[in-house]
Amino acid sequence: MAAVIVPPGMRSLTHVRRSGIALLCGLALTTGLSSTASAASVTAPAAVAAAKGEFHWIGAKGRPYFVENPPGGQCLAMAEKGRAANNRTSARATVYAGKKCKGASKRLAPGQRAPKGFTFASVRFGN
Repeated sequence: MAAVIVPPGMRSLTHVRRSGIALLCGLALTTGLSSTASAASVTAPAAVAAAKGEFHWIGAKGRPYFVENPPGGQCLAMAEKGRAANNRTSARATVYAGKKCKGASKRLAPGQRAPKGFTFASVRFGN
């Protein structure tokens, strides 16, 4: 199942399914490609399943975003720093202050929010 990022007001786009990771709208998770519609190049163990549900955050310019059914075990880099992470998935999410899942991190159980003021540049699910 593909992960799709859309602003919450555009829920109809969450039904888009493509092989790999489809990333759309503004602050897409990316590895340096255009932030308007780019694919992330990531590597993961084959045994880690996608997280079910949504992961929400606020982008650098105050716009809300979410990713639906994010891939498990892969380090996903943000195009810009995110804040107010809210893990509404079935898997544990770890948000990292740095790119490539490096730096200070916070683990978020399903249903948990990141501490107020914590900004992140990358996230991994199921770890």
